[in-house]
Amino acid sequence: MVIERVAEKNRIESKFARYVSQNILGMIGISAYVLADTFFISKAEGADGITALNLVLPIYSLIFGVGAMIGVGSATRFNILRARKDRKADEFFSNALMFALIFGIVFIGMGIFVPGKLIAFLGGDARIVAVGTSYTRIFLLFAPFFMGNHICNAFVRNDGSPSLAMQATLFSSLFNIVMDYVLMFPFGMGMAGAALATAFSPVVGILMCCRHFFSKRSTIRWVWRRPSLKRLIEACQLGMSAFIGEIASGVTTVIFNFLILGLAGNDGVAAYGIVANTAIVATSIFNGVSQGSQPLFSECYGKGDRESVRKILEMAVGTSIVLAILVVLATNVFTEPIVRIFNSEQNGQMAVYALEGVRLYFIGFLFAGFNMVGTGYLGATEKAGWAFFTSIVRGVLAISVCAYVLAGLLGMTGIWLAFPAAELLTTALMIAAVRKSD
Repeated sequence: MVIERVAEKNRIESKFARYVSQNILGMIGISAYVLADTFFISKAEGADGITALNLVLPIYSLIFGVGAMIGVGSATRFNILRARKDRKADEFFSNALMFALIFGIVFIGMGIFVPGKLIAFLGGDARIVAVGTSYTRIFLLFAPFFMGNHICNAFVRNDGSPSLAMQATLFSSLFNIVMDYVLMFPFGMGMAGAALATAFSPVVGILMCCRHFFSKRSTIRWVWRRPSLKRLIEACQLGMSAFIGEIASGVTTVIFNFLILGLAGNDGVAAYGIVANTAIVATSIFNGVSQGSQPLFSECYGKGDRESVRKILEMAVGTSIVLAILVVLATNVFTEPIVRIFNSEQNGQMAVYALEGVRLYFIGFLFAGFNMVGTGYLGATEKAGWAFFTSIVRGVLAISVCAYVLAGLLGMTGIWLAFPAAELLTTALMIAAVRKSD
């Protein structure tokens, strides 16, 4: 009995290391193409290009959020039901993709008819609207592929192929980075080129995931049935924390952009663009820990193995704390090089804002890593109510209140401190939620 327990513990630790490390690499791959967009756009369009990109990031977040909610939620339901040998598990993959297409049509309509108005609504003046309209139109037209990529990747990961999920993410990101350069500079397509490179990258990811779907290892089945709203709701209950996690950056960006425009104008928004896009890399690391742990949580939970669930939670929290310390140290040591990379125009005022922003904003990841792991755990173990509540507090309520209060008291310094303050408040709630749900 003792030998069996030791063997099971070693198996879980090995599986955790494999799933989490590969998901971190994959998520960093996603963030890499956002950084590539920012870097190449800064070279081609300067501060106006970064401002335009930062203003439309909330739309990206909404598309990714819907894809994550449907994908992670459906894949989690699939994994739990499969562990229980329930044949309903087979219905979630096809249902997820059909609803991605349905929701994608809405975004396509926005891209065709109102891309410029969206930028203006998000705070862009006439100059920024002119720079960003083509970029916004193109990526909205490809919204179904962004959501479909999230879904395919989540199912491949939950079906026991985290390596292929990682490869799909990394290759799609590499494609994006290479095509960013090719289309923006040799072809001289500017912002439209950046958008096309980004738009086609999820297509690459989906095609790579198809290697698993058509292999003998796959247990995922396509079920030809009309889209089921009931199945969608069952999935979204467990994917809501993933949705909030994705749109949290969008909500933060909208609030910060409007506050910063009043405090520091376009230079301040451009500085926040540097901070926000760099923060995406850090966020991707902790999303990798959370999403890498999710299949293990749901599998062990589906089998009723509570001891293994607690062990995985301990490993995930410990990993996030170590990584958070490394992230904060790295951003404080390399603050000036980070800002310099994206400041091709040598804009002195923007650099001053961005230097302070990087140093203060990233303190929040000391708490954010634990919060992301916590919401992932709650969602994967069917604690949908707690997962939703903690995600809403973290992604909307706490950051909104902290941003408005601290900006009013401390100006731009308060803007940068809002994220650490909100994450600290959320951590207190998350500890209570995890203890109550255990």
